[in-house]
Amino acid sequence: MPNPDRLSGLDSAFLHIENAGTAHMHVGSVMVFEGQAPEYEQLVEHILARLHLVPRYRQRLAFVPFGQGRPVWIDDPHFNPRYHIRHTALPRPGDEAELKRLAGRVFSQRLDRSKPLWEMWLVQRMARDRFAVIAKTHHALVDGVSGVDITTVLFDTEAEPAHATRVPAPWVAQPLPGRAKLLADALLERSTVPGEMLRGARAMARTPRRALERAKDALIGVGQTTLAGVSSPAPHSPFNVDIGPHRRYTFLDAELAQFKEIKNTLGGTLNDVVLAAVSLALGHHMRAQGYDTEGLVLKAMIPVSVRADAERGALGNRVAAMWAPLPVGVADPVECLAQVRLEMDDLKRSGQAVGAQVLTNLAGFAPPTILGQAARLQARQRFFNLVVTNVPGPQFPLYMLGRPMVALYPVVPLAHRLALGIAVMSYNGRLGFGLLADYDAIPELETIAHELERAIASLATAAGAGSDQGRSRGRKTSARGPRGRSAVGG
Repeated sequence: MPNPDRLSGLDSAFLHIENAGTAHMHVGSVMVFEGQAPEYEQLVEHILARLHLVPRYRQRLAFVPFGQGRPVWIDDPHFNPRYHIRHTALPRPGDEAELKRLAGRVFSQRLDRSKPLWEMWLVQRMARDRFAVIAKTHHALVDGVSGVDITTVLFDTEAEPAHATRVPAPWVAQPLPGRAKLLADALLERSTVPGEMLRGARAMARTPRRALERAKDALIGVGQTTLAGVSSPAPHSPFNVDIGPHRRYTFLDAELAQFKEIKNTLGGTLNDVVLAAVSLALGHHMRAQGYDTEGLVLKAMIPVSVRADAERGALGNRVAAMWAPLPVGVADPVECLAQVRLEMDDLKRSGQAVGAQVLTNLAGFAPPTILGQAARLQARQRFFNLVVTNVPGPQFPLYMLGRPMVALYPVVPLAHRLALGIAVMSYNGRLGFGLLADYDAIPELETIAHELERAIASLATAAGAGSDQGRSRGRKTSARGPRGRSAVGG
């Protein structure tokens, strides 16, 4: 049987990508709360009372000797919550600019692999009687969707929960495995897991028609994924340069209802509207920087969760990917959204996400040395220009020690030669946009955030938000997409 504590192929790849030292593979968030900040020790005790619900947070990595297996999670006998839960305060005036600057510094620091791979910072002395929590967790431990589940575990859904918090039993670390055991377990697993694969193949053979259909869909998807990345590499852009270890971070938010109104009026999905807003913002920014965007279509890597409902709350990554178009050469908001919508519909029909999931699953059986090389090749890729991830978050208010969370801004990490990442997460009727950039490559990150605000406003105006006449005009204009192709459906 596979060891449930062993990293998957994808989880392990995130470690290899990070090896060069400039790509920090942690995801994270900036959370803003109303009210007076809790005392530091009060926060520590609160989180300790919930850690039994996320036991990985007390575990660290153990590496197999001679690279003969992927790392495994083991209990950290020296676990100290006060190392991971940290305390700081903003200088005056304690506004959002200071919070963004602090977040950039926090996200610039690589997590220590000799300890559990997470940190949480209590940020006091914000303006307007607020405080913040900055959290980061290594991507090998958690993806965006399971991270949402962790958030709902660590926080409350009521200011004063009616149920009494159960006092967990004292935690005792399991004995550390020696190098010989780590090696023996990895070699044994390598010799026994193929047997499990053969049994799975025999089970599939008992339903040959279904097996053939699955195989056909998977092969088509793999072909589409490969063609999307190899036969048409991403174009050159100012976002694909060598990066260093330092980061800038900024954020903004929008009303979820506004995005729903845009998609309901102009067509498409909420994710299509997000991609169109990003396309409009980056296009305007590039033209202002002197780049020719005529006919230019950037490629965004869109992580797609393939986590089953039964797996919600489990850590580790269940993610595939799609390569989505960003028509930055299109300045008209209606036309831009229509083009994004048409291309995304084509991608969904192509089975690209299915193929990416198949390749992800195959990575689970690749020897660690091959995984390492594959991750390094991926790090030098020209398959996409930036990452844009949109994760659904809890649509109800969350509380920490009775203080309501009023804003949630996510973070997606930067890989090699990817100087910009845009993460979006919905929370309680809002959409939080988090923009992470290399400090030296993109000094004008705040300008890009302002362009994103303008792009959202232009889409809302095109949809006639708040105006029956405008909404009617938006529906009429969006009936046909670029080059006369129908933009209806999706």
